[in-house]
Amino acid sequence: MKTFRSGGIHPEENKFTSGSPIEEMPVPALLAVPLLQHIGKPAKALVAVNDEVKKGQCIGEADGFVSARIHAPTSGKVKKIEKHPHPGGQFAQTIFIEPDGKDEWLEGLNTPEEDFNVLPAEEKLLRIKNAGIVGMGGAGFPAHVKFSPPKDKKIDTLILNGAECEPYLTADHRLLLENTDEVLKGLAIISSFFKGAGVVMGIEENKPDAIALMTEKAAPYGFQVVTLKARYPQGGEKQLINAVTGRSVGNGQLPFDVGCMVSNVATAAAVYGAVCRTRPLIDRVLTVSGNAIKKRKNVRARIGTMFSDLVTHCGGLGLKRTNLLISGGPMMGKAQYSFEVPVTKTTSGVLFIKEDRIAAAKERPCLRCGRCEEVCAAGLKPWVLGNLSQKGETEKTAEYGLSQCMECGSCSYVCPSKRDLVHWIKYAKTINADIKKRAVKSGN
Repeated sequence: MKTFRSGGIHPEENKFTSGSPIEEMPVPALLAVPLLQHIGKPAKALVAVNDEVKKGQCIGEADGFVSARIHAPTSGKVKKIEKHPHPGGQFAQTIFIEPDGKDEWLEGLNTPEEDFNVLPAEEKLLRIKNAGIVGMGGAGFPAHVKFSPPKDKKIDTLILNGAECEPYLTADHRLLLENTDEVLKGLAIISSFFKGAGVVMGIEENKPDAIALMTEKAAPYGFQVVTLKARYPQGGEKQLINAVTGRSVGNGQLPFDVGCMVSNVATAAAVYGAVCRTRPLIDRVLTVSGNAIKKRKNVRARIGTMFSDLVTHCGGLGLKRTNLLISGGPMMGKAQYSFEVPVTKTTSGVLFIKEDRIAAAKERPCLRCGRCEEVCAAGLKPWVLGNLSQKGETEKTAEYGLSQCMECGSCSYVCPSKRDLVHWIKYAKTINADIKKRAVKSGN
């Protein structure tokens, strides 16, 4: 059983929905589709208020090299376009669509399955680009860019990230079980861009049914399935590469610098839809869980579905209010202040947590115990980064590898003083980025 070299923790898994089949969620009465659902520049709106749109129609064009198209999740009318709360924590330009109930595809989309083997690489990449596919594991990097690394970077190993190490989340697990062929065909399409590369599927040991099924189904493709130790943050790109290949992605390096390419399970399934079915990315599978929601489920929801609609579909809350609403998992997800935020391409789960699952604790001074160093999967000294940030010496944090921090939260999880180390690390990154931006503007 494989795992990454150092650090890591094993929090309570709470995979309550691992045995819950994916439910198709009804189209809500109103969809809020952000033009920012990816790393890079937001898409540029192609529609105006009162325009009629069809399902799958491009309503936002990629605005730059690192950007991605946005599509209408159903047919209907554009009601308004305005700034709206975004699960990333900011306000983003958002297109509101009122469904017409027909759910009618734009002509030429959602076609019968086509054999991807007869398509040239350029055509497959174009279909991925046109479909607005991005990394759906959380990063949101435009897939057509990721699958076109510099020509001098030889990819010899393609890794499917089936770790899903965040507590509560089981969406990728269910996709492996229920959409097996789509995931495998999507992975085969991605591998076709890297001739001669070996393909490895990394799945954590707590998904034995997925490991058994994928081992059987992947054999005809020549794909290898590797069982990974259940250890957080196993699904981090650098940690996964280290676990599977033994290689280390160094400071300032990207996976292609060590001959690797990593793809998420949901991304592979979406690639299949784009290339074989001319189907743009308009929905995604996500986990709805926590102890404050009445019915925990895995659902396939349209992009733009409000979190409040997820609550309704899952039977409502078990109490009048929830103490914590999280987009994503409890370790790396983002707390939300409103239920009126929408599902995006990178929403892997939505958690509703009530008070008895939140440890109330007062932050105390650092004990210099070193526990945060022991669990840091990036080999950093989180306590030093936190101290420098709190003292306002954020520029010094660069000397201690600030940019290498993936903000996994392991340090905060084990800290006996309950220091919010991830908060202070994020603060230092924000301040340093602002200093750099002002220096560029001033010409220094």
